[in-house]
Amino acid sequence: MELINYLNNNFHTKQTLLKLCDISSEELLRLQTQQITPKCSYKIKFSVNCDSFFGDYDNQEVTEYYAKGTVEWLKVVKKSSSEHAFSIFSERYQRQLKQLQKQGFNSIEEKLNGDIAQYLKEEWLHFLNGTYGLCTQSGLPEDIASKELAISEINRLISLNELSTEQRQTLKNVVNLLDQVSALFAPHERLQSSRHRLIAQVREKYQLSN
Repeated sequence: MELINYLNNNFHTKQTLLKLCDISSEELLRLQTQQITPKCSYKIKFSVNCDSFFGDYDNQEVTEYYAKGTVEWLKVVKKSSSEHAFSIFSERYQRQLKQLQKQGFNSIEEKLNGDIAQYLKEEWLHFLNGTYGLCTQSGLPEDIASKELAISEINRLISLNELSTEQRQTLKNVVNLLDQVSALFAPHERLQSSRHRLIAQVREKYQLSN
């Protein structure tokens, strides 16, 4: 099944995550409940029905899938408080924005400039819910910051009636940035995803090379 292949190739199951991080299922649940680490990005429910000489057998199983970057995150924060984990998230997010700025990536979005404390609180909640594990390569603060900056700039540029040569180059650069950090998305999600709308369709419309 294409969906299962995608998940197995791009995510860690809960069992694999527990093994790699050397923690128990109960400890993971505690860290999630206390808002220290993200929930799973995908949850697959399997229903098994077997008919044999001994009669019918029905069973349901649930498999959770986590962004691969969750391993690194857990190793950093599994002994932290929620406040400390959030401060780590915020520092890494803002450090990435500054690094991107040095590389020539900028955004005029107010939420990404100056005092972004409130915005980071919103991003933290999306992070904890597993949303960014679904839509970025790693699910880590660095990829999240890059994704949000790239999306804000792409949306700004494609809203303009006409682009100068310099603006077209900027558009190409931020589309490539989004391509680097964006997840492939599960097969059933791709046509609705930001990758399709802001990478594939923008490249086609503006005839941008990779």
